[in-house]
Amino acid sequence: MQYPSEIAGVTNAEFIRAAINARRDDDDPISVMQFLQQLDQTMETLEMPADMADRYLNQGFSGGEKKRNEILQLMMIQPAFALLDEIDSGLDIDALRVVAKGVNMMRGPEFGSLIITHYQRLLDYIVPDVVHVMKGGRIIETGGPELALSLEKPATVTWKRRNSHVTTNAKNSIGALPQTDRESGEPSDARWGNGY
Repeated sequence: MQYPSEIAGVTNAEFIRAAINARRDDDDPISVMQFLQQLDQTMETLEMPADMADRYLNQGFSGGEKKRNEILQLMMIQPAFALLDEIDSGLDIDALRVVAKGVNMMRGPEFGSLIITHYQRLLDYIVPDVVHVMKGGRIIETGGPELALSLEKPATVTWKRRNSHVTTNAKNSIGALPQTDRESGEPSDARWGNGY
């Protein structure tokens, strides 16, 4: 969720423990001690202060705190699959590194994710197995990590603008404008991995 809701009266710890127990049998809730040990360890991994566990869910959190909190929830609840929409949005490089570390720790045969981003910098820390480029709601190109890198390379692009030709060294990058259709060189509304 790009903009997680604030929930007053429910602490992070209460929310996460309830979510974990919702996935377990009624007669087998996670013990308080096991939960607290796992929570402390995971928060330390994500370089989160201990008092974050006692704060109300997302209330008064900065953008970086919300992102770290989302990854904390991911690591604690351990779903089989996660849709991570612009987890790099608004993060400085240190927070991005920590968030990526958490996602990378989840990688394995029991977990899969679809990561939506407009920027290569996230993929410097989370190397994808497969990259899809979307345009107009359709996947127009599929490849490996090198595909995302190729979208970042500067290209000389020619396109028409108001009956005149313009040639420029435009950076054909993820989320940067102007973007062009790779075949025709015409301007496009292509976005990389935007989910629509």
